[in-house]
This record gives sequence, C-alpha cells and structure tokens, in this order.
Amino acid sequence: MTHSSRSNGKKKQTKFPLTLHSSGQYRKKIRGKAHYFGTDPDKALKRWLHEKDDLLAGRLPRPFEGDKCTLRELCNAFLTDRKAKRDAGELAPRSFSDYFECCERLLNGLGKNTIVEEIRPDNLLAYRRKLAKTLSPTSLGNEVNRAKIILRFAFDGGLADTPIRFGSFKAPSKSILRRQRAEAPPKMFERAEILTLIEAADVQLESMILLGINCGFGNGDVGRLPVAKLDLDSGWVDWPRPKTGITRRCPLWPETVKALKAALAVRKRDDDRLVFRTARGNSWFVEDSRSNPLSQKFTKLQKELGIYRSGRAFYALRHTFQTIADETIDGLAVKHIMGHLDSSMSAAYRERFPDKRLLDVSEHVRTWLYEGGVA
Repeated sequence: MTHSSRSNGKKKQTKFPLTLHSSGQYRKKIRGKAHYFGTDPDKALKRWLHEKDDLLAGRLPRPFEGDKCTLRELCNAFLTDRKAKRDAGELAPRSFSDYFECCERLLNGLGKNTIVEEIRPDNLLAYRRKLAKTLSPTSLGNEVNRAKIILRFAFDGGLADTPIRFGSFKAPSKSILRRQRAEAPPKMFERAEILTLIEAADVQLESMILLGINCGFGNGDVGRLPVAKLDLDSGWVDWPRPKTGITRRCPLWPETVKALKAALAVRKRDDDRLVFRTARGNSWFVEDSRSNPLSQKFTKLQKELGIYRSGRAFYALRHTFQTIADETIDGLAVKHIMGHLDSSMSAAYRERFPDKRLLDVSEHVRTWLYEGGVA
C-alpha cells in the first residue's frame, strides 16, 4: 500500500508505514513490541504520525485527539517514570515495588479501562472501604497516599486535562493511628532478650544484632554495610544511611568490634566489599523484597528461643536503641547516631558534631544492656 504527498507541485508516492494484520488492524512493530492503530487506514496513519516520536523513543504516547487516558495507561506511564528514577538511584527499589503493587490494586479495584478523568470521589471512597477490610490503619494510610500520588500524576504528567478530586479518600486520622499504636505491644526488646539472642547467634548474626542495638542499624544497614566504612582500630563506623543519605556516625563497643573481626575472619573472600554475605554469597538484604534472608534468620532464632512475637523483627533493635538512648536527653546526639534528619536552622550551620556526646549516648545504651542500668 502507498500514500501520496505533494512537493513542488509533483505527486510523490511513498510506502504506507503500517502493515495490515489478520485482525483487520494496522500495526507497527517498534522496539520488539507490536502497536495497533485501528482498522481505518487514514485514521491509523494519523494516529501513527501522532504517536511515532514517543513510541520510537520508548515513551508512552500522548493521548490521541479525543482519546481519554485509562487507568492502565496512567499506571504504565507512572511506573515508567518511577523506573527511570529507580535506575538513576533517585528512588529505592523497595519504593518502586510498593508503587507497582499499588498500581495492581488500583487496576483490580477500579478497573483497567476506567477513564481516569471519570473517577469520582464516591468511587475512591468505595475502594478505600475495600482496602480497610484487609489493611491495618497504618498500612491503609500508606496505600492511600501512594494511590493519590499515582492518580495525581495523570494531571501533572499531562495525561488528563483536569485533576482528580479525592473527597474523603484520605489516610486514617492521627487519633486512629495513635489508638492503633497504643493497642499494639511495644516494638522493642528487653535487655535479657537481646543478651539471649547474642549468646545463641552464629558469628555473623551476633555482629548484626550488636550493630542493631549499638548503632540502631536496620536490615538494610547491616545487609549493605561496606568494609571500608568500618574503622575497627579506633572503634567507629562512619556511614550515611543508604535509605536517606543522612550523615551518621557511631562509636562501636568493644563487644561489637570483637564480633565484627570474627565475622570478617570467616568471609570466603578477603576482598569482598561487604562485611556480611549469606552462605551462597548473596546479600543479607534484598532491595525490592519484603522478605529477605536476615529477617528470616532472625525470626527463626527468636522462635527457637521462645521469644518470638508477631510484629517484632530485626528492626525492633533500632526501636530499642532509640528508646534507651533517649534517656540521655541528648536528642541531637541520638539523631546523629540514628541518621535521623535534623531540620532545625542550626543544622544548616553546624559543620561538625563532638564525638564525646556520641560516646556518652553509646555508653549509656551499653551500660543498660550489659549492666542493667546506669550506675
């Protein structure tokens, strides 16, 4: 098939850029994927010319003429945007996975072919009620906030002409979240439980547990800890949090230094950049998974010792450090060890922080753990 165009008064025949599929639709294979443009050759050609640049560049095409963006198209566009941010290191793999799962729930709950601009507050409220049946208030709040970010992308990304109105599609109130937290058991370990865990753990897990209570390290911190960030001679770890990039510096207890040296001694490769590896040589922390080897191993040990409690995992060591360290009333020093953001104006001018204050906080937690309190 050919089509014509005029140049300098002469009629020029050019090859029709689309092929006719057995379904009756005109299509074009781009970047290994077939795209369909309808059964009418003139309209198919017009659509192709409209979408050509975006498709060749690997972008989601802009809406064609009177077309309205569907929820499936919105989710595809949003995830493409977030994937680029993830690949550039601007978004954590875990966050991308959360968005992906949220998109799947939106598509199942509201319908893949639902026109985004036709989503009304009552549709979203009904969807929220379904979510509330299976999610805790905290999880529901996180899910609602992610869904709103995705749906707002339709207008911000130029896929919809009008923004979505959310109405009562909101996260649970702070009072509900406070009640949930008050009803839940504390997410911390008592000193006797930690000592029991340390005593029963193998050489690697012992080091990880000590880093959790000594420095407030979480799963991702110990799983990604580089050897280069440890100074075992002077007893310090100086390493910004991988999750946020916030500066963090922590003095290491003698017990932690001893355990780390033992863990380093049993590594299969002396030139490994990571402190910890599983028996198969993998990382103890899986970036885009809710289930990772460290969580599984730590939970197994708790169950073997008879101290397992639902909802209290390895990250509870971080809760424990914060709780005990707060007894020192040196909030800035605790923040510096935990890697929490100091949003005060003073933080913008502070160029260094005294190690003495960090040592005082660290020693307070150590005394609590090994001696049962401060003398």
